[in-house]
Amino acid sequence: METNKKKKNKTFAIVLGGLVIAAAAFGITKYIHGQHHEETDNAQVEADINPIIPKVSGYVTRLSVEDNQIVKEGDTLVVLDDRDLALKVLQAEAALENAKASLATSQASYATSQENVLTSRSNTEAADASIEIAQVRARRAEQDFKRYQELIKTNSVTQQQYEQAEAEKDAALKQLDVARRQREALSRETSARKAQSNVSDRNIALAQTVVKEREADLQFARLQLSYSYILAPATGVISRKSVQPGQYVQAGQSLFALVTEKEKWVVANFKETQLDKMKAGQIVEIKVDAFPGDVFSGKVESLSPATGAKFSLLPADNASGNFVKVVQRVPVKIVLTEKAEKAALLRAGMNVIVDVHLD
Repeated sequence: METNKKKKNKTFAIVLGGLVIAAAAFGITKYIHGQHHEETDNAQVEADINPIIPKVSGYVTRLSVEDNQIVKEGDTLVVLDDRDLALKVLQAEAALENAKASLATSQASYATSQENVLTSRSNTEAADASIEIAQVRARRAEQDFKRYQELIKTNSVTQQQYEQAEAEKDAALKQLDVARRQREALSRETSARKAQSNVSDRNIALAQTVVKEREADLQFARLQLSYSYILAPATGVISRKSVQPGQYVQAGQSLFALVTEKEKWVVANFKETQLDKMKAGQIVEIKVDAFPGDVFSGKVESLSPATGAKFSLLPADNASGNFVKVVQRVPVKIVLTEKAEKAALLRAGMNVIVDVHLD
């Protein structure tokens, strides 16, 4: 009996020693690992999720996708009834043609007014010449009349000759007065035609502005028409479809989501006490709950400039009420360095465990 008891005690001591050694080895391993690694299970796979939103309202005439369907960038997803938008394009085209016609009329009116100004200037120059001729005739007639005045005193000329010289002087002065009046009238006409030309020039500028406005209206109408075809902004998978053919959709209404396949990454929320040695470029091992035993590789790309609590809808205000210190978590973005085929297995929102290799 005593021998069996000693054997049992020896076995217990061996087992206990083994357990102590195993626990010590485990503890030392964890300690060494903790000196060079930081882990967290508060992490998820992320991807770009684009909401598909129409820019114009209308009835759905064609729906080309289903839930979980893969689409490529540029594929037509939804077609809206575009008949009213097409009519607006026709209206804009007609308004543009009308504006161009008004511009052509203004340009023709300006050309005519310029010709009228040139004609008035020519007539004014001719009137100036007529005034000079009339001045010469009037000066000569006055000189002849003065001579006849001296001669009539000595009866060297007849009374008839004297009266004829006087009449010619009066006629020459009248012609000079008429020429001057005509010159004034032509000057006023030239000024009026210049003003009309200026108005025509301003009308051209106004018509050109209207043409630009109508061109912009036409471009906008064509742009609105193009919005009746909703295209895939990127390659990805359709999800959360909430639209059916014949349904009336509003501009800005979410029709479905497009989860892009271009890039996936992991956002890990580390405790603020884990960030002392963490920096961009460090290697990361990623274990995904959906694929036990499989390890994905990645690297730290960046650390968030603020904690997750600061981006919450109602961030905590520690300056009011009782203060309780809570360890904050900081989002860390980790990009995958795996091949595209392996990264394609991941889905946005999957839970993962990340292990960052500290330098």
